[in-house]
Amino acid sequence: MDTPSDLPLDDAGYPAPGGVARRPAGAAESVAANRRWWDAAAPAYLAEHGTDLGDADFLWCPEGLREADAHLLGDVAGRRVLEVGCGSAPCARWLRRAGADVVALDVSGGMLARAAELNSATGIAVPLVQADVGALPLSAASVDLACSAFGGLPFVADVEGALAEVARVLRPGGRFVASVNHPFRWPLPDSPDPGDLRVVSSYFDRTPYVETDEDDRTVYVEHHRTVGDWVRAVVGAGLVLEELVEPEWTPGRTQEWGQWSPARGALVPGTLILVCAKPG
Repeated sequence: MDTPSDLPLDDAGYPAPGGVARRPAGAAESVAANRRWWDAAAPAYLAEHGTDLGDADFLWCPEGLREADAHLLGDVAGRRVLEVGCGSAPCARWLRRAGADVVALDVSGGMLARAAELNSATGIAVPLVQADVGALPLSAASVDLACSAFGGLPFVADVEGALAEVARVLRPGGRFVASVNHPFRWPLPDSPDPGDLRVVSSYFDRTPYVETDEDDRTVYVEHHRTVGDWVRAVVGAGLVLEELVEPEWTPGRTQEWGQWSPARGALVPGTLILVCAKPG
């Protein structure tokens, strides 16, 4: 696994951007930048959100939807499962505890180092693999289920290729479920305040959001797709889109997460969950 990067950090412990732009960014640039960013951001991110994520829990999204309640993956006991973008791997450990045979994958060595620590702390050992979803190191038709809980797809430049890779490793009849930033978020300010609900850019502008450091190195890239883009990507990968889930805010949940908040979550969607199947 890669060692954590040496990017300069802001007061909260996250990589401090030297510049922000909207410009094209390809697959190689996106992978390298986001690996560097997550390696550096892992300690601060997990300090901020680790309690909410848990050590062995499956949280689909900031709205608070959990797999224990949603059952989007169905019965996982005895199934071979791939988690894409596992981070510190709480979802993978929850799946293992539920009886699944799990492999957890992430592009960030910094995140996987924390996942390894939590494997030891919890006594729930799941295999950890550092790899890019665009080139999965698994055999064809080798998993029954695949999942990604806010696990990297918004950072992937070639999402069509990534979904084709997921389809390749799924067995016929297998299922893939992924939660992503709701495309409706893209044209809105990154603020949890419902008073900031105003359109500041075009929903149809797919130009990536790019951050650079003081040396002008690309350190963060996020890609936008419309709802239609996601549907086309799923269908183009040979998968069947069974359901689109837009979770509502969980009653009583007070946790704010970036631009997600109870007040804003009561008004507009923040997450889109793609529930897909491979024909078989």
